[in-house]
Amino acid sequence: MSFDSLGLSEPLVRAVNELGYTTPTPIQLQAIPAVLNGGDLLAGAQTGTGKTAGFTLPILQRLTDMPSAAGGKRVVRALILTPTRELAAQVEESVRAYGKYLKLKSTVMFGGVGINPQIDALKRGVDIVVATPGRLLDHMQQKTIDLSQLEILVLDEADRMLDMGFIHDIKRVLAKLPPKRQNLLFSATFADEIKALADSLLDSPALIEVARRNTTAETVAQKIHPVDRDRKRELLTHLIRQHNWFQVLVFTRTKHGANRLAEQLEKDGISALAIHGNKSQSARTRALAEFKDGTLQVLCATDIAARGIDIDQLPHVVNFDLPNVPEDYVHRIGRTGRAGATGEAVSLVCVDEHQLLKDIEKLIKRAVPQEVIAGFEPDPNAKPEPILRRGQGGGGGARAPRQGQGQGQGQARGAGPRGQGGKPAQTRESRESRGESRTEARNGGGRGGKDGGNGAQRTAKPAGGARPVKAQSPGAGASRAEHTRRESTVDHDRSRGAAHDGAAGRAPRKPQSNPGALLGGRPGGDARRNGGPRGR
Repeated sequence: MSFDSLGLSEPLVRAVNELGYTTPTPIQLQAIPAVLNGGDLLAGAQTGTGKTAGFTLPILQRLTDMPSAAGGKRVVRALILTPTRELAAQVEESVRAYGKYLKLKSTVMFGGVGINPQIDALKRGVDIVVATPGRLLDHMQQKTIDLSQLEILVLDEADRMLDMGFIHDIKRVLAKLPPKRQNLLFSATFADEIKALADSLLDSPALIEVARRNTTAETVAQKIHPVDRDRKRELLTHLIRQHNWFQVLVFTRTKHGANRLAEQLEKDGISALAIHGNKSQSARTRALAEFKDGTLQVLCATDIAARGIDIDQLPHVVNFDLPNVPEDYVHRIGRTGRAGATGEAVSLVCVDEHQLLKDIEKLIKRAVPQEVIAGFEPDPNAKPEPILRRGQGGGGGARAPRQGQGQGQGQARGAGPRGQGGKPAQTRESRESRGESRTEARNGGGRGGKDGGNGAQRTAKPAGGARPVKAQSPGAGASRAEHTRRESTVDHDRSRGAAHDGAAGRAPRKPQSNPGALLGGRPGGDARRNGGPRGR
């Protein structure tokens, strides 16, 4: 079946075909007609199935076909909420790519950048807004956005938004929207919280599940390597060198663990950077750009920071630490084996994580094959230690520092530091960072060691044309701990240009051309020959 058989207009089909897509994926085959019918939708789709195109294409079609109630005035008619800034950037880029031959306009809004350019875009008029909940609430409180004519609402990756603590923000947004609208909810997992949200939001929705509940994609080859906790980093280095792996996405339990592991891999001669909520947006953007174009060998990430990473044929995902929540395992390995491509997911499991592995295998209803690597046989007499008692990252077994140390230091939960006139001064704390801390606590990460915002000092160098991407918003209001950054922060970041935080003396990187665009924004590439557009 082709895209023109789904009821899409010629301009949309032409844009899709130009991007290299010929055959819709299963989620697109079901979601596009359902959205075009105008009813509510609850869709269970794992990452990499093409779900972004599953809702953006029919939304573009409906907005084109239906005249605006505002007459000739351009008003916000569709709102797409996402949990992270990277995912918001990716979704809005997809909207523009698919709608290139239409007269509709879109914009993306999230924090960590100045709010004034976003206000200017809203004043000029847009049809579609892609936003994170915090920055959207900023605009709603300042009355810079009018949602009175909203026709379509999308909650993308709703499960992750709930994990990050956005439920109250979402309810505040919903309370201010017109009651008559089409609601679309997409989630990779169907936890009880998602069901409760769907019951309160959706009216007789169509239900779509393109995979069994909480299962992993069959295109991902999963493997367990048992190893002692203190030799994880050594084994990871061995695997990368032995198999000449490039574009390796490594998951750690904590932000401190991601920093520490990246630094140790650099010392081993493997180019690596960390990405997490405490990193500056410019550092995150540069790390993603290098990872996507294949010049960065390893990207160490936390669960939340990895949302929005969409790379053609990402070959390797490594669980350096198993997550405490089995559903997060599904999210993690869903970064590879996307849209019909094959991928490999490797987990380094020590004695402390045996119960976590059992929980994961129970969820996915299959045993993951195990292979002991010669020279890295685990000690059969080793006894498990509670994960909460140990600092995470880098394969070390050190105890966690005393409370008061680490990444939480100096960050007030009740309110951020104040500048002139009582306005929020610069603060690293944001809703995304707090959501990541929530995930770390859930995963038993404790407080870890001190986690600087940009990791180790690195020698500046050009980022090879990396395009800055806006950061996720803190919510509005002086009483909130999440605040909008001051404009001076943005100007300072821009004045730094493309300064790179890469390490001096980094190992030579493999030259290769990967069509993955910055932040997964513009689809394309050979991987699409196997299926339809790859949204997330």
